Order: sequence, then structure tokens, then C-alpha cells
Amino acid sequence: MSDTSKPAAPKEAKQGKKPESKYPVNMTETPFPMRGDMAKREPQWVKDWQEKKIYQRIRKAAAGRPKFILHDGPPYANGDIHLGHAVNKILKDMVVKSRTLAGFDAPYVPGWDCHGMPIEIQIEKQYGKNLPTAEVLTKARAYALEQVDRQRKDFIRLGVLGEWENPYLTMNYSNEADELRALGQLLEKGYVYRGLKPVNWCFDCGSALAEAEVEYQDKRDPAIDVGFKFAEHAKLAAAFGLPSLPTENGFIVIWTTTPWTIPSNQALNVHPEIKYALVQTERDGAPLLLILAQDLAESCLARYKLEGSTIATCDGAALAGIGFRHPLHASDAFYDRLSPMYQADYVTTESGTGVVHSAPAYGQDDFISCKAHGMQDDAILTPVMGDGKFVSTLPLFGGMTIWEASKPICSALTEAGALFEVKMFAHSYMHCWRHKTPIIYRATSQWFAGMDVTPKDGGPTLRQSALQGIADTKFYPDWGQARLHGMIANRPDWTLSRQRQWGVPMAFIVHKETGELHPRTPELLEQVAQLIEKSGIDAWLALDLQDLLGDEAAMYLKNKDTLDVWFDSGTTHQTVLRGSHKEQSAFPADLYLEGSDQHRGWFHSSLLTSSMLNGRPPYKALLTHGFTVDGEGKKMSKSLGNTLAPQKISDTLGADILRLWIASTDYTGELSISDEILKRVTEAYRRIRNTLRFLLANISDFDHASQAVPVDQLFEIDRYALANMAALQADMVAHYDQYEFQPVVSKLQNFCSEDLGGFYLDILKDRLYTSAIGSPARRSAQTALWHITQSLLRLMAPALSFTAEEAWAIFAGAEAYKASDETIFTQTWWQLPQPADSAALMEKYGALRAVRTGVTKQLEDLRTSGAIGSSLQAELTIKAAGDKYRLLASLDEDLKFVFITSQAQAVEVETEADEAVEVAASAAAKCERCWHYRADVGSHADHPTLCGRCHSNLFGAGEKRKFA
Repeated sequence: MSDTSKPAAPKEAKQGKKPESKYPVNMTETPFPMRGDMAKREPQWVKDWQEKKIYQRIRKAAAGRPKFILHDGPPYANGDIHLGHAVNKILKDMVVKSRTLAGFDAPYVPGWDCHGMPIEIQIEKQYGKNLPTAEVLTKARAYALEQVDRQRKDFIRLGVLGEWENPYLTMNYSNEADELRALGQLLEKGYVYRGLKPVNWCFDCGSALAEAEVEYQDKRDPAIDVGFKFAEHAKLAAAFGLPSLPTENGFIVIWTTTPWTIPSNQALNVHPEIKYALVQTERDGAPLLLILAQDLAESCLARYKLEGSTIATCDGAALAGIGFRHPLHASDAFYDRLSPMYQADYVTTESGTGVVHSAPAYGQDDFISCKAHGMQDDAILTPVMGDGKFVSTLPLFGGMTIWEASKPICSALTEAGALFEVKMFAHSYMHCWRHKTPIIYRATSQWFAGMDVTPKDGGPTLRQSALQGIADTKFYPDWGQARLHGMIANRPDWTLSRQRQWGVPMAFIVHKETGELHPRTPELLEQVAQLIEKSGIDAWLALDLQDLLGDEAAMYLKNKDTLDVWFDSGTTHQTVLRGSHKEQSAFPADLYLEGSDQHRGWFHSSLLTSSMLNGRPPYKALLTHGFTVDGEGKKMSKSLGNTLAPQKISDTLGADILRLWIASTDYTGELSISDEILKRVTEAYRRIRNTLRFLLANISDFDHASQAVPVDQLFEIDRYALANMAALQADMVAHYDQYEFQPVVSKLQNFCSEDLGGFYLDILKDRLYTSAIGSPARRSAQTALWHITQSLLRLMAPALSFTAEEAWAIFAGAEAYKASDETIFTQTWWQLPQPADSAALMEKYGALRAVRTGVTKQLEDLRTSGAIGSSLQAELTIKAAGDKYRLLASLDEDLKFVFITSQAQAVEVETEADEAVEVAASAAAKCERCWHYRADVGSHADHPTLCGRCHSNLFGAGEKRKFA
């Protein structure tokens, strides 16, 4: 806002500098302070909001409006909130508040994820291992509640409004019971089965991991080339089209980076369409045959430091069914077995030998391949235990951890003459996201939800339903659709079971001998659910089967598995939206909003459970945001020392600064933050706050009910300001509708500094300060400002919630404040009056502002050179042709107010080439009150220091103006 043209508030007398003018200007005051001091003052609003139950007041005001449901993805109840939490919760709050302002009933029920291993680990740390399960459950529940209270306090401090006194917790008894009921429904529908299958297994967790709990880090492993000795010589000769093999001493060679899987080898794989070479070579003076992929034969021989030539080739299909001896067949009877050759499309010639060894218990592809070739579960070798050690009965390597066993395995292979090469190899490998330790695929008996199982009703499979659901969902940003689609299209069956204590039990009752589920399982699950509803998951632990089964109990066991914690949060559409909080909610939710990692987490598990239960996703739209990084784009981490705590930002700068940073950052990518960035945000906040203060001060003596000027009688520039505000509001509301907050803030800042500060308010100051207090000229300006403030406060409220609330309490006036139930958040977008000539005014003033920009620059240059003291000392002549002349001439005497000069006239010239701007320093006297240089200063002897218009404004009928 230009500060060169008008006097400041006449406070000099108070400060003892010079006496106050006897001709004061209309400088009205406002209790809205220039300095926000938000860090100190926000906690009081937080307290007021809670004491006044503002959230409940909003619900009352919105009752009966169409519903908008943003379902909260539950943060985990462990540890203080960090910046990522703040980003997530504030984005949700901005969505909910903007939807409320848009005329929806948008309740917000916050939730917490409470079961699972991180809490179990905390209990272990605090109280030691091997606590009785009952005690673990009690302590875990108490710990989770404590964490919820800590996080809730911090979320509330951020200005997030919601049903904080009644959140949903996945450990609420009713939610635990409903989750078990959901499992029962999936079982009845035919999606759930029990089977042996490789799952992501963490030795430190002692449990299967969900896909979302796996991360990739670099790992160095021995990469080995291992030979499987020829066993069926005649079959091999026939495959290669030879009458016989030149020697029986031969190996088919595989390459692997997991030496520990060799003891569990049960098959080999080749690609049916890849060409394989029978290579004749020599080792230690003896003839030797090797089978390798033809394309890799040369590089393999070089790696083994051997020389040889290809004597025959065949397609992989020709090798199908031929058996080869296990590399350690001569070391122990356990290994004296044949590995049959299977065909597999996943074999490639990108690296290795073009032959893959299959340990079905320890690889997804291996398992699928062996099962497809008829291998039964009980035939699959599973020598690796849950703690990462080989069973003690495994010959040669029993009792060793799989990582320790790598060297002894390589030694045994060397001794057997089967190791052709060993070399350390760095590759990206699966790790546990909690322990950061390597994990493996491990076949265990688990409960699964089948992705490709046909449900009992004969409907689409889970994969088909989920993929259709993704196609029907709106994504923000839209690249999320392809990402989630890729994950679902390729994902294996979902392992539902976990081997934990602190989790919802898979309360199945199974036969001791057959392992079959009890024939009355659905009915029994409901009985257990009712017990859990009364006393939580502890009820299953305490349950004596005799109470449920009577005499049958002796033949049955309680299943000890718990449900994957992703099933807890993944079923909240059932347990919360249609369970504990059904009054406040609706299914499906309009929006789920989380970090982009949740494509493989909560979005994913919610999609799968709802597809099985409801045949559709639980959401209509998905929105993802990126993660916080420092000013240099580095990921935030405690070890780097580049983290910024949201609590600290709130305590030093105020939560509104944090909210403004989030709103002004493109959340679809990484969100950069640093002290420097926050400094810039604080500057932007000050500009917005100063604009608000100007508006509030200049309408503080205005009563809209009795003093408003009808729209068609407003000055032309005031009508333009309303039309411009309406265009901005429509634009910003459209962005809000698409959850685009960055353009909202950018346009808000630009409007405050350019449209208002740099143009409209700059021009308006003269009229506001120097016109007669109750004159139509001043009331016209105040009418426009009143409407602009109504609109602006609402538009900034979702982001700058505390500031908008503070301003609303001052601006609304006693009656409207009471009618709003003492909060701006009961309001909807302001209905701005629409001047009939809006479109024409937007065009006219758009052109005028373009001219003004050029003229203002010339005036600035003259000020800098000292030719004029201020723009008001200038007398302006603008020579213009055609439309430009007509535009300027249409403002008549008011032209000078637009350029903030004491005189301005438009002179018509023939062509654009003749156009010019001429500026002369005024020789007239300066009016003491309005600072204009005018020939009529002193024309009234009784007020010799006033100009004619100030005399008229103070003592007469008031000056005549109609445009500006």
C-alpha cells in the first residue's frame, strides 16, 4: 500500500511532538492490533473455542445442509506429533472448514490407530519381555490413551476444529467388536482362507509384515553361481537333439544372492522361450558340460575363468520335467534328491545364468510356480524358524542364523564341486520399517484374504472389484490413480494374521487334529464380538472354550493370531462411519486425505476391506500430500538436526503462521520448510494483517443497516471494487472446491498488496480521510469495504483461522456476532452484491490500471530524482488517442484521485505515436489537511490553510465526486 500520499493518524500531540491539527482527517481506530502476537494470544482462543463448544455450534448451524464427510485416517498413538502430522491435520481442517463455508454440513471426527507392535515394543522397553499377555493388554491400552491425550492437545493447539472429546479409537470396545464382525462377514463371503504361503517376515518383530511395513535399503550379499549335477542323461541328450552326451559330468548352473535358500531348494526354473546352450568345457583337466542361457554363456564362462564352446542348443520348453541333483546331494541323505525343471515366465536373461533355483518356502514366484506344478503344502520344506535360525535338525547348518550360514553353505558347495563363483553383490533389499533390519519371504501358515478367489455369491474377485473401484474414484493429484492401480493389479493375497499380543484377535476356534474351523464359526464369532463389546479384546484371552462349546471344548483350540493392524484402520469405514460414529457420518466418505505413502497403506487396506464388504471403495475421492523437507530439499531427520517441531513454531510464531505456510505450499510435492521460509511467510502474514487492520479501522464508524449506500448509487470505483472482489471470490472458491490451497493464498496475498493496497485502498484514502464523515462519498466507500471485508474474512478463514476469528469478533458487530453464535465458522461464503455494469467496469478499470502502472512509475522516478516531493505535488497531463483518451476523460475531475496527484487532465491527440505523459511540479500552495497542492488554498479567510474542497467537506455541503 503506498504510504506517500496521505497523512498518518494525527497522534503527534499524544507523543509530545507537535499539537494536533484543528482540521483533523477521519482517521478511525480499531481494536484489531497491528502486531498479531499470535503465539501469545492464540492459546486463549483455543481455550475459548473449547469452553464455548464452538465445534458443536458449527454442527448446530450446519444441521440440515447436505453432508460432506472427510474420514480421518488415524495417526498412530505413539510419540509426540511432528511436522508431517501438522501438515496432515491442517490440510484436513482447511478442507472441512472450506466445505462448511461452501454450505455443507462437514463434521470432523478425529481418530487414532491404537493396536500393533510399536506400542508392544514400548511396553517391552518399559516393563521387560515375557509379561503375561493380560498385563501387556492392560498396559498397552493405558499407554495408548496417554499418547492420544498428548497428541490431541497439540492438534487442538493448531486450530483444528473437530469432535475432540469424542474421537474414534481403534481400541474402543465397540470398534474392536465390529472389526471382528467384519472379519466374520469376509469369512462367510468366502474371501478368507488359511494356507502356507511366503509372507514378508521380520525376525525382530517375530511376525508377518504388511506390504506398507516394508521399505528398501541397500544390502551387500554373496552372489553365487551354483551347479546342479546332471541326473537324467538320456533325457538331457534328447532335449538337445543329441544321441548321447559326450560326458556325464555336467551341471545346470543357477545364480542367486540368497545362499541361505540353497538347503531349501526343491525345483529349478527356465523360461520356455529362452534358448539354452549345452557348453563343452574342461575343469581340472576333466571334461565338463554346463547348461546356461545362450545369451549369457560367454559372460558366465569368463566369470568362471573357463573356456568352452556351445555344442547344442534347445528352447527352455524342451527341458521341462527333467530332474537335476541337489548341489549337496553327496553331503547328507537329506539333500540326496532331484530338483525337477519347471517352466516359468519370470525367468530373464538380464543377469545371472538364465536359470533360477526355486525354494518355494522363501520366494513368492517360487511358491506360485511349485504350487502350480502340483506341490502340496506339506511337501514344502520350511527349515527357517521365526527368529531367523535354521531348525536344529537341518543337516550341516542347523541352529545357525540364515545370515551366519552363508559362509558355511558356500564352503559346503565348494567342497561338493558345485560352486562356480562367489562375489559380493550390492542390491536394493527388503527391510523392516521399524527395525531397519533385512526381512525375508517365509512360508508360514497364515490367514489370507484372497485377491483372486471367487466369492461364494459368484461375483467379481477382490482384485476385479478393487480395480473397478479405483477407476470410479477421483484422485488429487490425478497421478495417484495409476499408482494405486499398479499396486492392486500386482499385489499378492493379503496376509490378515499376525503373531502379536496387542491386537484384535482372529477369534477363530479350530479343531485340534484337523485344523478345521468349528462348523458354527459365524455364530461363535458373534458371541465373542458381544463379549469384546463389553470388556474389550481381553475377553477373548479370558474366555474358557467350555463356556462357548461345552463338552466339545476338549476337541478345539483358540486361534492365537491377531489381525493385521492395517485391518483395524482399513475397516474404519465399517466400525466408525457405520459403527461408533454413524450419527456424524455417512458411507461412502466424500474424501480420504493422507500422505502419499498411504497408497500402499490406509487407502489400500480400506479399499480392499470395503471392496469385499460393500463391492465398492469406502471413498469417492482420494487426496495425497507430500512430505516435509528442509530448505535444501533434504528429508527431515533427527540425526541431520534439520527437524522443526510444530509445537515450537506455534509457541514462537503462532499456529496461523504454520497454517499459512502449509496453505501457501504446493502440498502435492515435497513441502520445504526452514527458518528462512517461515520468515517469508511471516512477512506475507503481516501484509494480510495490515490490510485487514486498514479495512476494520475504516469501517469502524459504519453501520451497514442504516448507512449503506444502494449498489446502483455507489461510486463507480466502488462498484468496480465489488465486481473485482466477486471475481476473486469465485476464483478462490473454485480452487477451494478442488482442494487447491496454494493458489487461494497466492491470490489472497496478491489481492491485498496489488488490488487493494496498490490500487483501490490507495485511491480511497483521500475520500475516506477527507470527505465529510457521513457524506455519500465516504459511505459509498465504506459500503464497498464492508462487503469486501465480509468476503475476505471468510476466504481466509480456512487457512488463517485464528486471525479470521479475531477479526470477525471485531467486525461483525454485536448483533451479527450473536447471530453467528460467536464464530465465523458458522458462516457460508458471502453473497456479494452484483453491480449491473460489473463486466464493463472490470474491462474499464483493467485498462485504467494498466495506464496507471506506467504513470506511477514515472512519478516514482521524478520523486527519486527530487523533481517532486510526493505524487500530490505533481500536475499531470496525459496525452492520449482514441479509446485511451475516452477512458481517461470519462473520469472527468476525478482523474486526479486515480493517479493521486493534485491535478490531472487528459488531452486528446491524433495517434498513439503522439501519446505522452507530462508532469510538472505544482506552484500552488499545499492544503494543511489533505496535502493537495491547489490554487484555492486560503480562499476562505477564516481558514487560510485549507483548500476549497476541505472547507466544503468540513463546513459546507461537501465536494462533488462521482467516480473515485
